[in-house]
Amino acid sequence: MSVLVFDLDGTLVSSMEDLVATLNAVLTSNGHSAVPQEKVVHMVGMGAKVLLQRGLDYNETAWTEDTILPLFDQFIEHYAANIAVHTRAFDGVVPSLERFRSEGWKLAVCTNKAERLTLPLLEELNLAKHFDAVVGGDTFRVSKPDAEPVHGAIERAGGSIQGSVMIGDSGTDINAARNAGIPVIAVDFGYTPVPVSELGPDKVISHFDELPAAIAEVTRA
Repeated sequence: MSVLVFDLDGTLVSSMEDLVATLNAVLTSNGHSAVPQEKVVHMVGMGAKVLLQRGLDYNETAWTEDTILPLFDQFIEHYAANIAVHTRAFDGVVPSLERFRSEGWKLAVCTNKAERLTLPLLEELNLAKHFDAVVGGDTFRVSKPDAEPVHGAIERAGGSIQGSVMIGDSGTDINAARNAGIPVIAVDFGYTPVPVSELGPDKVISHFDELPAAIAEVTRA
């Protein structure tokens, strides 16, 4: 059985506004300046700690792992309480997931967002019911771009690596798919500092309506 493995932020859901709001709530409550959203779009996708580090870099404020930890705790607390104020599934996501399930695909989420945030977000958006497995950034000892979370998502979904496909929005997803030995389709509306087409995915799509044809193409190769 083949599995479609989806990244979450920037792929399935538009979460930028809530992440920015949380980042800036933490920064301003600690005496720093808020970061404009257009500056944050290239900071998302590597986890909350990296987001905070880059927010402090924007403020030209030195940081260490020790100084990040209390900010991280504040970030998680605020974000968990405001996880889906603005966050929504991208256009076409739900019909696509319903179609793939009806065609017999197994579906999985593989994200670097922590499980304690990923699972409530999927429930809040009524997306959890579509997935056979959900793997967060802390489910295994390593996170993407390592192959282990991708392989783990496929295994937990009850599928096999052969015929499975990764769908993501960043170099992290593309490298994870390469390391896992499966083809990868990239969406061009996600969160990446470099145009995703320059990162070497097997196929690029601009809307979920294009995904079935893209999957057929990369699995036929």
